Amino acid sequence: MASFAFAFEFVFPPHPEKLAKSLSIDGVLLRSSAPIPGAAEALSYLHNNNIPFILLTNGGGKHESARVAELSKKLGVPLTEENFVQSHTPFKQLVLGSDEIEGLENKTILVTGGDGDKCRQVAEMYGFKNVVTPGDILMAYPTIWPFNQIFSEYYQSSTRPLPLPVDYKNPTKSLRFDAIFVFNDPRDWALDSQVILDLLLSKDGVLGTMSAKNGDESLTNNGWQQDGQPKLFFSNPDLFWATSHHMARLGQGGFQAALQGVWDATTNGAMLERTVIGKPHAATYKYAERVLNEHRTQMLGEGRRKVSKLERVFMVGDNPESDIRGANEYNSTHGTEWTSVLVKTGVFQEGTKPAYKPKVIVNDVLEAVKWALHQEGWKGSD
Repeated sequence: MASFAFAFEFVFPPHPEKLAKSLSIDGVLLRSSAPIPGAAEALSYLHNNNIPFILLTNGGGKHESARVAELSKKLGVPLTEENFVQSHTPFKQLVLGSDEIEGLENKTILVTGGDGDKCRQVAEMYGFKNVVTPGDILMAYPTIWPFNQIFSEYYQSSTRPLPLPVDYKNPTKSLRFDAIFVFNDPRDWALDSQVILDLLLSKDGVLGTMSAKNGDESLTNNGWQQDGQPKLFFSNPDLFWATSHHMARLGQGGFQAALQGVWDATTNGAMLERTVIGKPHAATYKYAERVLNEHRTQMLGEGRRKVSKLERVFMVGDNPESDIRGANEYNSTHGTEWTSVLVKTGVFQEGTKPAYKPKVIVNDVLEAVKWALHQEGWKGSD
């Protein structure tokens, strides 16, 4: 979960209204919950000089409004939802859908990850109306997981009654799931893996059913996920993320890898169809660039003043596998250049060779800001 991306945008000649930035949070601005030295100074400089920036993180678990309030207080810089993108923020687009994807506003979705039911609350604030968690299912049907007693007390305070009963003997009257969202790092990998697997093996997303198409070699993907099972979405591919521990810890990418292993063993290696967003995936950078452009226009286009084209974004991150790779590989449809800047304050370990080479490696975010400003000839950046 190491992802606060400075997105610095510059054009020549440099002027305040032609600069923008994007930052990564954990490992760049914060380490666990404490500000990294120089982070507040870096953001204050951008804010005071009217240089647009967004904060782009593979973290999540809270609504953007709560996270923005928390970060503003810790860093001493006024932030808004308009310049803040979490790993699951792009899920907002799936509420109403698009020409390619049917809207899920009134569908039943399974949301997993995060503390208690905070991710459920975030999903509801996005506009999803029927949100169920694995804990809801466990408390209604304890036999779904044989070791239910271990977490039962934890779930009691955050679960709700199911909107419909789970009745695999009467599927037409049973609760049916249309999508599965891993919003944040799951806390109970065992239960979440079991429920997700059950739904991926089901017929039409009804728990307790088993599709007759599973394993049918005459069908696409040997019949797996070919019978109305819910679509699976992950918000964050990070295998590791920087915490207060001296070594990086497993993140949502670890859970995804574990689920993949269970799926492979169950299906004899069939393809697991899913959508993964978050850095380094292009969909997240495309969404972030759109947010940055909208924020710039709102910030710099007062009085209907024409805002210049965004020419360059400096992506400042601590994780070569996500931040740096994503910036290096992203091709903007608007022709905006993304330049990767790696800091040493997060996942990256001094003395190692980054798996994906950044444009430059610097000590921390303040040095990154100064380097970027210097690259653009910004006066007063020293």
